[in-house]
Amino acid sequence: MTKFTVKAAGLACAVGALVATPALAQLGSDARHCRPGGTGVLVNIEGFKARTGSIRVALYGSTNFLRRGGTLRKVNMRVTPGGIMGVCIAVPSAGRYAVAVRHDVDGDNASGDWSDGGGFSRNPRVSLTNLRPRFENVAIDAGRGVTRVRVVLNYRFGLSIRPVG
Repeated sequence: MTKFTVKAAGLACAVGALVATPALAQLGSDARHCRPGGTGVLVNIEGFKARTGSIRVALYGSTNFLRRGGTLRKVNMRVTPGGIMGVCIAVPSAGRYAVAVRHDVDGDNASGDWSDGGGFSRNPRVSLTNLRPRFENVAIDAGRGVTRVRVVLNYRFGLSIRPVG
């Protein structure tokens, strides 16, 4: 094998690692739970109003759904520059859970900003008078392995709350 061949092979490996890294990093701190043999929920988030700020994915059980301090697990990440954003969140065991996603558009970590968006597993309709769906309307069954969930973000537009598109 020549020096050129060895260098080219090393460069190919380095480029391959660079290409693979962003996809894994996008999954967040719980990424290992969405790999083979793991137990997690892979939340595919779409419908961003802006590609700024941060995303928080929270996992709830039925007894503390949307209560302060009631999350079983949270993953916080910066919003990616484009496309569907995949975030993995670990589940403690097989069971029934709900996923809530909050898009903090300006990244100030303040709750209640009207510019912020959010969504839930199973994408229920929300309104200004019904911002908190019932657990039964958003619950998913997560077992061994990876459970995939699609969440479409909703934002306030005048007196309505809806997806961007």
